[in-house]
Amino acid sequence: MIRKCPECKGKGYIVVNYKICEACGGTGYKDFENVKEHVKGIPKNTLEKFDLDEEHGIPCDVCDGKGEIEVRETCKKCKGKGEINVCPKCGKIIKPGLEYCSDCKKKTSVYVLHPACDIEDVEAKKIYRGEVGRIERYGVFVKLNDRVWGLMKDVIPQNYEIGQKVFVKVLDVRPHKGEIDLQPVTLTKPYEIVKVKKEIERTKAKDINEKLIGKTVRVVGEVIQVQQTSGPTLFTIADETDTVWAAAFDEPGIRAYPHIKTGNIVEVIGTVNQHGGKVQIEVASMERLIGKDATRVRELINEAIEKWAEPQYIELYVKSDVLNKLHPKLVDAARTIRRAIFDGRPILVRHHADADGICAGVAIEKAVLPLIRKINPDPEAEWHCFRRSPSKAPFYELEDVVKDLSMALEDCERYDQKLPLLILLDNGSTEEDLVSLMKTKVYDLETVVVDHHYPGEVVDGKVIVDDYVDVHVNPYLVGGDSEIPAGALASEISKMINPKIKDMILHIPGIAAVGDRSQSLEAERYIKLAESKGYSKKDLEKIAACLDFEAFYLRFRDGRGIIDTLLGFSGLDKQRKLVEIVYNEYKRKVKEQLKAALPHVKSRKLPNGIILNVLDVEKYSHKFTFPAPGKTCGFVHDHFVQKKGENTPIVTLAYGPDFAVVRSTETVYKEMGFNLNKVISELKKEIPEASIDGGGHEGVGSMKYVEGLSKKVLESFAKKIAALKP
Repeated sequence: MIRKCPECKGKGYIVVNYKICEACGGTGYKDFENVKEHVKGIPKNTLEKFDLDEEHGIPCDVCDGKGEIEVRETCKKCKGKGEINVCPKCGKIIKPGLEYCSDCKKKTSVYVLHPACDIEDVEAKKIYRGEVGRIERYGVFVKLNDRVWGLMKDVIPQNYEIGQKVFVKVLDVRPHKGEIDLQPVTLTKPYEIVKVKKEIERTKAKDINEKLIGKTVRVVGEVIQVQQTSGPTLFTIADETDTVWAAAFDEPGIRAYPHIKTGNIVEVIGTVNQHGGKVQIEVASMERLIGKDATRVRELINEAIEKWAEPQYIELYVKSDVLNKLHPKLVDAARTIRRAIFDGRPILVRHHADADGICAGVAIEKAVLPLIRKINPDPEAEWHCFRRSPSKAPFYELEDVVKDLSMALEDCERYDQKLPLLILLDNGSTEEDLVSLMKTKVYDLETVVVDHHYPGEVVDGKVIVDDYVDVHVNPYLVGGDSEIPAGALASEISKMINPKIKDMILHIPGIAAVGDRSQSLEAERYIKLAESKGYSKKDLEKIAACLDFEAFYLRFRDGRGIIDTLLGFSGLDKQRKLVEIVYNEYKRKVKEQLKAALPHVKSRKLPNGIILNVLDVEKYSHKFTFPAPGKTCGFVHDHFVQKKGENTPIVTLAYGPDFAVVRSTETVYKEMGFNLNKVISELKKEIPEASIDGGGHEGVGSMKYVEGLSKKVLESFAKKIAALKP
């Protein structure tokens, strides 16, 4: 094997010294010239920019201006050729024309069969390494791998034991009978191991089907999931076409190929079989690929994922200037979610536990689950690759992020899963979300936020959380407001993720709009869409109320079955029955709460015309039952709005020992400039010792504070309401 000489770096000579250049006397210059004589015709003002008064030297062409030249000797290692011949086996320098060195040429080749090799790969007269597998009185059976066995005759069985490593020479191979005659060999000279690998053309995952059952195949792809059963270890392998299940068995319940991890590129050789109605590969061998082989496979997979990830249907449900401006972000969110699914990453959804948040979460769920089922052969995949969890607060609480990170990291460790894609719905945009989002970035969790809460000041289309999220969908980013509900935004994204559910979730945005009391043209259009599916506005109001009611009792559970029934995914008859039962109980609970609360509401009209209603919700409402303080404040507020009129400026404040809930009419926050988030920011600066926190929409939200400073905080809040100008 010809290689560049390492001694002279392929030059054929070595520099041993330097001497003064005789041509220039060591100056580096051959002669000097007056440059002015060579620049005639150039304007004077241009010449003044250059230093042309002095003579300039001309570099010596012998030493290239260095003043010294190299003293060279011919390289002894390559004898001036710049190349050497080396043995390809051991790397020793050998004479030109030779292929191997004398030592390597004399070594005996001992062949070792790859686990996927069969009798067709065994050649007569060659020496193989094997293992004693069975001993009989007429001979000793030697297995060359788990598939190939041969028989040593004319040997003394007592000289061998099960599991003993032996060298054997193949005397004869009879493939049609499956017989191999072997002869024991004792090696006294050095030998080299030659691995015999089965040459099998690669089969793509999409082509693994019932027609190939019993056939040996070779699949190359990425491990996207590892599942340990009480029997074999199940590897989900994805290539650029599809995914396939590979079952590897070592011992019952023991992890096979423990060095193979999620994300590794592997080559799997095995036999196609069927188990539990699912086609899978029974693994004969699995090897991790590295270097160029792995890089090329990963490139093919990434190219395919990018192609799959691109949404095919990107039309909007309704016409809207705000949605048109937000459209690129909606598409980007759909693309990111599709990419995560096809990349084999789990999906973790966090949403606010109210009607709007639930609608958003369920819309994403209905889009994602069919795709997970399609690409993952594991029937349990939808349960460990997707999780939807409600959040009590309208922001990503520290308690929630700790739970999510803890579970994600445990799943990575215990089940060898990838880190999930985090999707925050109806929360994630505000300053209150910031610390939680910063924690997710420590672990490089890719995060998509779909929200309609006020995100703070927008500068060049960005807000404070954008440094910590990968995709942020919020109407405020394009000049909109909170009147397009998160459930509608998530529904727009969901049908881009999976166009097949477009009609199934057609009524979801309308429920979200009614549940969030959205007042916008978009909300009206979403409600009309639901009406086209047979739902009246009253139906939507009932369903939204039932979602709020059930969310209170579900607490931190997703309630997939119950929520599906309320939303009509389990049949219309069952939906009507459950909605009627839940809604009647909802009305009864609200009536009882108002009976307790309304007599104790302190209502007064401020000089600026605002009617301020104040209720100590801790003292004058039922605890630990529906409705919670936030909802109670809303129902009290609705009572006064119905009594005084929707156009009346009304602010309702329900407070407890260390919290307050605020509701206001559109007149207050649209015409009089009230913005709860800005008020809370001002109170934080004015009363820093109160540790005020909270937020929400412009006219709806909540805040927390230190109990001992409750009076000071509430009085300051009331003054700010009184300072609003009509």
